[in-house]
Amino acid sequence: MKQVLFLIFIFLGFTSSAQNANNWLAFRGNSELKGCTSAEIPSSPKLLWTYKTGDAIKSSPIISNGTVFVGSNDGKMYAISKGGELKWTFDAKTSVEAAPLYLDGNIYFGSLEGKFFCLNASSGEMKWEYMTDGQISGSASWFYSSEEKKKRLIFGSYDYFLHCVDAKTGNGLWKYESNNYINGAPACDGTVAVFGGCDGFIHQVDVKTGLVKDTLNAGSYIASSTALDEGKAYFGNYDGLFYCADLKGKRILWQKEGGISFLGSPSVNKDKVIIGAENRVVYCYNKNTGELIWKFKTKGKIEGSPVITKNTVLIASGDGRIYQLNLESGMKIWSYEIGRAIVSTPAVVNNLIVVTAMDGRIYAFGKK
Repeated sequence: MKQVLFLIFIFLGFTSSAQNANNWLAFRGNSELKGCTSAEIPSSPKLLWTYKTGDAIKSSPIISNGTVFVGSNDGKMYAISKGGELKWTFDAKTSVEAAPLYLDGNIYFGSLEGKFFCLNASSGEMKWEYMTDGQISGSASWFYSSEEKKKRLIFGSYDYFLHCVDAKTGNGLWKYESNNYINGAPACDGTVAVFGGCDGFIHQVDVKTGLVKDTLNAGSYIASSTALDEGKAYFGNYDGLFYCADLKGKRILWQKEGGISFLGSPSVNKDKVIIGAENRVVYCYNKNTGELIWKFKTKGKIEGSPVITKNTVLIASGDGRIYQLNLESGMKIWSYEIGRAIVSTPAVVNNLIVVTAMDGRIYAFGKK
């Protein structure tokens, strides 16, 4: 029986990190925020449909079994069918900038009012809400507690706290206090939550207890999220420095400079780490050595985050375009001009790309 329980735990831990090519259930695809998928997409995708919300969209979309979920500055959470038709909306009353999270038939997200919601993903009916004392701009991550055999949610707020709540009930379990706003999403490997804050530190928090395990000086304000991979954290700061840190060894392994500021999060695969910067450049580094492999320049500052697919990289820019780049060379394969700035991260599944823009529209691309 113990062996069975152990195997169940391993399976649950794996599924929290593994990325299904037919679903994009979280801001960066998984709880470690790697921003990768094995999905294959067309080399020249076609516009399939658009859907107009009531205001600009900063929130990044997610996709579950073909349904797109995304928040808008009009204060609503939207569920859109795979054909581009409205399924339901939920009125959160204030802007929703954070990307939603899909877990076990529920949608979880926070608002700028500081409320964190749980909705039924099929109907949009609210199951519970949890209140913080500051705006919530980053997405939630989740982990499985083997002791209680329950799933937990973790997310940051401008009240300086990282919050942990029970996924089923919304009951608060612990809060960890940083020294300033928490803007990004926490990365979680099932043991520790790792996030950068406006206090300029990378925090490692024990997810079971909410107690700090370690902090690492990142030199400056961190606006985005950290990607975790094999005990290493990858992140950029507001001063334009990009880092690879050894979490266990509590040291910086390598750093790069020149991005002016990094407002988005990196993507990490087996050998590369890719990030866009405010200087309009997409950088691809060797994830182990920090050696620059290639770079690609867009026509506007990049605030969103890239997604690595099987053979390509997708990234949107403030120039109003979404780009598909060759993963090995960084050469442009395809681009589409929307015409308004894009500050969100694409959601990517097999043969489908969904991105949002500041014109208030959701755009879906794929094979016609």
